Amino acid sequence: MLQLHVKNETSKLKAVILGTAKSNGPVPAEHEAYDPKSLEHIKAGTYPSEEDMIVEMEALNTVFKKYNVEVFRPELIENYNQIFSRDIGFVIDDLFIKANILPERAREQDAIQYIINRIDPAKVITPPEEAHIEGGDVILWDDHIFVGTYKGSDYKDYITARTNTQGVDFIKKLFPHKTVKEFDLMKSRIEPRDNALHLDCCFQPVGKDKGVIYKSGFREEADYMYLVNLFGSENLFHIEREEMYHMTSNFFSIDTNVVVIEKNFIRLKKWLLKNGFTVEEVPYAEIAKQEGLLRCSTLPLIRD
Repeated sequence: MLQLHVKNETSKLKAVILGTAKSNGPVPAEHEAYDPKSLEHIKAGTYPSEEDMIVEMEALNTVFKKYNVEVFRPELIENYNQIFSRDIGFVIDDLFIKANILPERAREQDAIQYIINRIDPAKVITPPEEAHIEGGDVILWDDHIFVGTYKGSDYKDYITARTNTQGVDFIKKLFPHKTVKEFDLMKSRIEPRDNALHLDCCFQPVGKDKGVIYKSGFREEADYMYLVNLFGSENLFHIEREEMYHMTSNFFSIDTNVVVIEKNFIRLKKWLLKNGFTVEEVPYAEIAKQEGLLRCSTLPLIRD
């Protein structure tokens, strides 16, 4: 049996599900794009090739091996995008919560069922149908759970709005002893630079008391200020609009002092090194064209 244990984003990683880019399928048609950044690259003819994305994901896998992390991969579905394992489920404490994802993506969950079968069934939770929630919107900080959402009345019209208020309420009921704080995110169907697809696209903690944040990703200044007050402005690294577009806050922590980043994040790297972190760099810019990066393609199961 897998004994799940995840309390935060940065404790030492022991086991993780890493997505796969193999048999990723043809370039989607414009109407099949799930987000504005993929659409931008489909239109421009710069959508990433399977070959390039496989190389990028194997680079991350190599880093995991270096740190003795047990890595699970989804079973292969022919011609199907299975890169972003964070969307399909997430672990809080010792519970595996299945995400209510876009119906077109339900097969991705079937491909990790062999892993879920190794978890005590009492610890596997399926939210009610009306509660939409994806792993990229759920960030753990010990006694806090941060949840990204979209409260606009046009929620149902936005394919980029992934977690609704019912999803937030579901988490609040499931973890009454924790502080569950929701953040209303900026969404755009057409401009990726103004679309925080998930909370981890505009905020993520790092180390024991620091974080990386994009102020304009929040619809309400009060939500942004909540994090500034909680972490302290001196502990937050602020990213710019273009850095947010390249997914700079979507790095991944292997330990409190070890962070994996995309190799082009020069400014972030400098700040991390200055603050005493060990930085592992991997190429992930092709995968980033689908509006997801390192955190999006990983689903931690066990952290010390």
